[in-house]
Amino acid sequence: MKRIYVDTSAYLCALLGEEGAAEVVASLGGARLYSSVLLVLEATRNLQRMARSAQLAAPRLNDLLDRVTQDSEAFTLKELTLDLCRDPVLPAVTTPRSLDLAHLRTALWFHRRERLDAYVTRDEAQRNSARELGLPVV
Repeated sequence: MKRIYVDTSAYLCALLGEEGAAEVVASLGGARLYSSVLLVLEATRNLQRMARSAQLAAPRLNDLLDRVTQDSEAFTLKELTLDLCRDPVLPAVTTPRSLDLAHLRTALWFHRRERLDAYVTRDEAQRNSARELGLPVV
């Protein structure tokens, strides 16, 4: 079974049915899914922000928040721990944002224990950083 790390941008793309969602969903099919607990935090925060800016109606927001809770059960989620924060690994060229770096270090943590088959993201900067760190990027 494939082992795939999913960052928040890819998850939200699939959840919201954004452009590229079918591609993301297809890449995850039948795989074991991994991520950071940040996925839950970032997803719920982004949904709340969208609702506050009138991009989501309240009933849809509630449905999507419920879905995040349900979906989180399908993931193996790693806590953001002090060892991840202290990990000295940084991409050689790019300087990721803090939460992006937390995703990258979490993916590397999983990858070091049992090779990941893919790192799925919709963020180009994140994709470049993951490549620099030797993660298999889709």
